[in-house]
Amino acid sequence: MQLNGLLVLAIATAGASAIVPLPSKTPVPTLVHRDELSTTSSTPLPTGDFIGTQFITLPGETNAYFTRPAETITLAIPTCIQTIVPDKNGYVPPGTCGSNFAYYPSFSAAIATTVIFGILTGVHIFLAAKWKATYCWVLVLGSIWEVLAFLFRTISTKHQQSSGIVLVSQLFILLAPLLINAHSYITLARLLQTFHPAQKLLGIRAHHLSLIFVCLDILAFAIQLTGGSWASPTDSTEKQLKGIHIYMGGIGIQQFFIVLFVGLCIKFHTEMGVIDRNVIVEEKGRWKKLLCAVYASLGFITIRIIFRLVQFTAGKEGETNNLVGKEVYLYVLEAVPMILATLCFIVVHPGPVVVSKMPSVFGSLRNKFGIGRGTQGKASELKGLDSERSAYMELQNDAARGFEGRR
Repeated sequence: MQLNGLLVLAIATAGASAIVPLPSKTPVPTLVHRDELSTTSSTPLPTGDFIGTQFITLPGETNAYFTRPAETITLAIPTCIQTIVPDKNGYVPPGTCGSNFAYYPSFSAAIATTVIFGILTGVHIFLAAKWKATYCWVLVLGSIWEVLAFLFRTISTKHQQSSGIVLVSQLFILLAPLLINAHSYITLARLLQTFHPAQKLLGIRAHHLSLIFVCLDILAFAIQLTGGSWASPTDSTEKQLKGIHIYMGGIGIQQFFIVLFVGLCIKFHTEMGVIDRNVIVEEKGRWKKLLCAVYASLGFITIRIIFRLVQFTAGKEGETNNLVGKEVYLYVLEAVPMILATLCFIVVHPGPVVVSKMPSVFGSLRNKFGIGRGTQGKASELKGLDSERSAYMELQNDAARGFEGRR
């Protein structure tokens, strides 16, 4: 009987243990070092420009007429987050915060170009002083601007985080060619004044010709200045694109004026060819070399304009546009053509070819509107020009009569 009771107790204990689970050991978590963690997220680390959100609460106001409750507004503020440490020259990869270049700019190329433009500028100053060619001031100023453009670029290669230095360099590079362009306009007017018996083309007198085209050049200058200043590296993408479009319009207008001007050059060339064939004078054809220098200079400027139009049309991203993403194109298609355009007027300087007695652009404006000058002064200048023109025409007429007598 006692044995049966023990058997029953053992069976009950076994059944209870089958129903109630025994407590198990709690697993101890294994710690993994931070550098051993692997991430499965494909999202890259944030970099570049972001839109940050800022909440501003405007206080309420209550008076005798109305009650305005307090209101919270949300502002989207562009924020630049720099996640990459710049190198000693301030370089960070293109597209990241603080990047002003689509490549690593070359210090040696920038300093070499600065030296070349500096030498050309010094020669121009010497020749202008030698021949007392005060009308060459615009060419000298254009050369100085080219020096400043690449001088600031040289500085920017060592301070690549400074958007201000980059902007100054960019503006000088974009605008200096307009001054060299204007010198070509002035040179044709001087050729017309010196060699053409009528001293006018298509009814336009020499000093009016230079005045008209220089004013058109100033218009193109103003448009390009506006566009260039809007394309700062620190401006928003939308504003940069607007600036680029405005600048493209400016250089398009500049090229249109150049085409019109070249048409006048061809007209002058044709008429002077007829005069040279019918008139025998010493050193006839002196005008040809200088006119060829004008053609060549405008041709180099046109190459540079085409480069800028194609460059900006293809987009501003260096990854998709090699004209932006590779620095070599800036020097081959911008700097070299402008060096050659400036060099043309050293190879054939207008000083020993054309007369200096001609109203300048500002002088023409003063004569036109009577600013700061009396009638006596204007009459004296016009009398000097008329006497010079009469002497030249008399020489041509005498030579023409001698030519007819020998026939």
